[in-house]
Amino acid sequence: MTSGARFTVALIGASGLLGRAVADELASAASARQWRIVRTARSRVDAQSIKLDLLDHDAVRAFLRDCAPDAIVVAAAERRPDICENDPPRARALNVDALSVISTEARSIGAWVLSISTDYVFDGTAPPYFPDDAPAPLNAYGQSKLDGERALLAGDPASCVLRLPLLYGPFSDWNESAVTSLTPAIVKSADPSNPPAPMDAWATRYPTFTPDVAVVIRGMLEHHASGATISGITQWSGDEPMTKFDIAQRIARVLNVNAKLAAQRTPTDATPRPRDCHLDSGRLEALGIGRRTPFDTAIAGLLARYPDVPCQ
Repeated sequence: MTSGARFTVALIGASGLLGRAVADELASAASARQWRIVRTARSRVDAQSIKLDLLDHDAVRAFLRDCAPDAIVVAAAERRPDICENDPPRARALNVDALSVISTEARSIGAWVLSISTDYVFDGTAPPYFPDDAPAPLNAYGQSKLDGERALLAGDPASCVLRLPLLYGPFSDWNESAVTSLTPAIVKSADPSNPPAPMDAWATRYPTFTPDVAVVIRGMLEHHASGATISGITQWSGDEPMTKFDIAQRIARVLNVNAKLAAQRTPTDATPRPRDCHLDSGRLEALGIGRRTPFDTAIAGLLARYPDVPCQ
């Protein structure tokens, strides 16, 4: 980008858990960089965003041609494993077909695409995973995201995938993240009349704070804007391993409640999930990109913002 030029970023899925954090991070310094941020949303549309349904391919093409962005961040997806397992065609429509349309259109207008993917492209048997390790998804969600990665890079090899693990951050609903969704059951279990809350103690996760991911994405966009485009597969992850049982214990400490938690030592989910998909973040770290907020610090700050916890 030449000095003084206007750099336009299309943020697709700006109303979601990650999209909101990215929108806030980009907006906080957009004026200083002379960046223009164009946000889209499907259902939670506000005055700052444009309504866009990724299943409407003609609308997607028209939006991109009208917006003419320099870069496109795709934060929209079907990310619920159980939904993907029960409705594979919908998962493919959102996670593969829509991304293929975006990739093809982006290449025709000269836009760089950064698409969000998942650690679930791996089977969780041999961590840590590097970007060039062979994927082996265990469920329809992981397969759809892997197929989306391949569709994107086949459409434009200069584009980029950012794989992420379990996310949490400022939320609009307790169930928006698998981290904060544990909180109501934790609080309920503290009532002496209630039984212990069952919590998975089998799978190791790496909770990653969405404002930190937003800093990573801003850094990647800055590289592209400066002419040092990052292409191919990249990964970012929190570095604190913990099961949902561990997460629940930490949340209970922050809330200062005497929670009764029952550790589940074997898988109980109907949809198969990997045991440990720790992602190596070395490629981005080597570029000086990244930030990690300690989990206890981040979750304490989050819960202080939402003092009224509903009991399930």
